Formats: sequence, C-alpha cells, structure tokens
Amino acid sequence: MSPAPRRIPRWLLPVMLVVASACVLVIWVSLALYLERQTGWMALLVALDVVLVLRLGGMVAGTRRAILAAVVTVAISALALWTVSATQLGFAFGLAPWESALRLGAHHGWTLISLSTTPLDVLAMIAAPLLAAWWTR
Repeated sequence: MSPAPRRIPRWLLPVMLVVASACVLVIWVSLALYLERQTGWMALLVALDVVLVLRLGGMVAGTRRAILAAVVTVAISALALWTVSATQLGFAFGLAPWESALRLGAHHGWTLISLSTTPLDVLAMIAAPLLAAWWTR
C-alpha cells in the first residue's frame, strides 16, 4: 500500500511565488543589462515559471489559479521593465539600481520604457499573461 501524498502547507505557495519571482526578475534584469535591450521575450519564460510554481505549490486548477498566474506575470514583467530602465539610467548618474528605481518618476520611467521596447517585446508581454492563464487551467 502506498502512503498518502503529503499536503503542502498553505503558507508555502506565496513564499514560493515570491522567491521564484525574485529569481526570475534578477535573471531578466541581468540579461537585459548584458544585452543592452529590454528582452521582452523573457515575459514568456516568466509565465512558464509562474505556471510551474503554482502547479508545484499544489494550487487547485481553475479560474483562481489562471487569474493569479496572469496577474503575477504582469507584475513581474512591469517590475522588470521598470528596473531595467532605472538601472540603465542609474549607471549614467552613478546610482545603485535600487536608488535609481526609487527616484525614477512615473512619467520619466514610462518615457524610457516606451522608447526602449520594440513591437516584438510588446507582443511577447501581451501574450505572456494570456499564455500563463491558459497553461494553468
């Protein structure tokens, strides 16, 4: 007789999402700074990461999981775009990335992001939350 599967504690899923999101955010920002581009295609990998974390975390399939996957994917993508733009601007002024991210205003940040994203980046970032929602259902 096989043992019953162990149930994952409820508090573990948010912790898993935060840790995985932070890791993929660092990877995205590092890659974007190395390539000197926004690398919007990373949003697709973020969607895949979120889907895997939600499935491994034991969240029940359904509408709630699909909405959570889409929202987390959008949040990580927006934070990555903001951090990349702030870090590139911060390098010019001799600021640390976190200092620059806190000082960057909304209008200036939006201007930098809109100037540096390509149509392919925008397409990937629009498709990522939709794919995340679809993959989790």
